[in-house]
Amino acid sequence: MAERKRIVVVGGGAAGIGLCRSLARRFRDTHDVTLIDRNRTHVWKPLLHEVAAGVLDPNLEEVGYGGHAARWGYRFFRGALEKIDRERQVVTTSPLLDEDGDVLLDRHEIAYDWLILAFGGVSNDFGIPGVRDHALFLEDRGQADRFRQKLLNACLRANARRAEGEDATVPIVIVGGGATGVELSAELVHAARALNSYGLESFPSDAMRITLLEAGPRLLPALGEDVVAKVEDELTSIGVDVRTGAKVTEVRADAVSVEGMEDLPATLVLWATGIRGDPAVADMSDLELSKADRILVNPDLRTVTDDHILAIGDCAHCEPPGQDGPIPPRAQAAHQMADHAVEVIAAVEAGRTPEPFTYRDHGALVSLSRFATVGSLMGNLAGGRVAIEGRLARAAYLSLYRLHIISMHGWLRGLARLAAKQLGRAVRPQIKLH
Repeated sequence: MAERKRIVVVGGGAAGIGLCRSLARRFRDTHDVTLIDRNRTHVWKPLLHEVAAGVLDPNLEEVGYGGHAARWGYRFFRGALEKIDRERQVVTTSPLLDEDGDVLLDRHEIAYDWLILAFGGVSNDFGIPGVRDHALFLEDRGQADRFRQKLLNACLRANARRAEGEDATVPIVIVGGGATGVELSAELVHAARALNSYGLESFPSDAMRITLLEAGPRLLPALGEDVVAKVEDELTSIGVDVRTGAKVTEVRADAVSVEGMEDLPATLVLWATGIRGDPAVADMSDLELSKADRILVNPDLRTVTDDHILAIGDCAHCEPPGQDGPIPPRAQAAHQMADHAVEVIAAVEAGRTPEPFTYRDHGALVSLSRFATVGSLMGNLAGGRVAIEGRLARAAYLSLYRLHIISMHGWLRGLARLAAKQLGRAVRPQIKLH
């Protein structure tokens, strides 16, 4: 009997968890598949702004890696990548610590024949003073939980002070006018309107003062100007202070400095200015990196350094032939790369030359909480990009999440989970207060 080969996937995010299911099904008779991730559970990253605002309970959305692995026939190992030894074809994970700093699992080595890196990126702070010390981020579930808890604590303090006659407010500054910043702004307005009904009787919705800053000339550069104008109008109408051309120069514990403007008071600062590669990757391996610390890959997604290592999603720098610049760090790109990675391994092991990856931009959609959904889809109508809004845009937005659920669980289980979620909405509270 031929020895089974080993495929190791590092990172169980938007692409990684569905990729492991696909690999385990495709190569069940010939390969062992292992997923490495530092977390126990998966929450779809595009939902983190809802978790942060408290309008989504992550415990109802998360998927346990261990259970998912057992169901679909791969292995899960909890740990963080520390080193890649290409010569020995081994990855090393760093020691796993508990909440008290005690070692749960010591440093560990895992051998591979194929290595797929899908561990995403980190927020780009552009070297601006105070960002890492005072701002919050939305890169994972833990950070979203931390933002929600700080938000609730701030609102509770303001509610108590207002009950005593003070004009207390909770100023929140969101830096970055991309999808995360825009969607979080709207969700926070929705949350503020609901808090009054959940015990904070002295806290009116306008006591939460939200400012959205964008250094560029407009929000959402992936969308057309007409769509962006509607987004800005909608945000302004619900009370968000939108400022474009606003270049942050410093973040302090209680304020944000903006070039050419007065300092903005801030109880909370959320940094959402875009994604870059993790600088720690340079110390993990000798893989060639871009200026933004993304892993350089060939058009077929294999790294330029090693043909048996692939990189997909936000950690990869890929410029396919004919593409104007690198593929953007978006969930749809990560999913497409994951599908292509399976075909690359199949082609190489069959003695064929892998096809280059082709990115298909299906458009961009933005949900402004319960207020509106707008975006654009790529199609044959009107020569390419078509602006949509209202119920059609909302349906398209929700379909992205449904496709992710199906990619993780298959059609039968995926549809069952979606149906259960829909039924549960009737009994769930609007806001998570714990």
